[in-house]
Amino acid sequence: MSTNRLLHLATWPAALWIAYIFLYYEQYKLTGHPGSVWLFQTLADWLWISAYEKPFRLTVAIMEIVASVLVVIPRTRMVGAGLTFGIITGAIFFHVASPVGIDPFDDGAALFKEAVSLWFASAFILWVLRAEVFALLASLGLGRAPGAQAAR
Repeated sequence: MSTNRLLHLATWPAALWIAYIFLYYEQYKLTGHPGSVWLFQTLADWLWISAYEKPFRLTVAIMEIVASVLVVIPRTRMVGAGLTFGIITGAIFFHVASPVGIDPFDDGAALFKEAVSLWFASAFILWVLRAEVFALLASLGLGRAPGAQAAR
């Protein structure tokens, strides 16, 4: 079996991990669990959008559900991984830069560690599927496909 085939197969556990973690936390976001409300209210206050905790929390939840579905479907895995990468980059930023902090629930930074693991899982998928990523970006006029000659 070729290395390329093995890498493509290895995107399955990464995709399933992303979907599992995102969907696990939806129970807290969608039901308004006090911990989730506190976290998003802290962020909303920090961003000066205090009245928008609930729409903020539910928008993130919906984006995570969409990413979870897209990443487990092979044809849309790249888009799901890209969406995950963006969501999780934001989550890591907010953990590091906002009052939420690295360990907001005094549990050994479990939430932050899971965010970092999703960042690496999505980055891995994007790296394995990089030819498709570059082709998509080129089709959107945001770059050129690898090996394409520049117009003179």
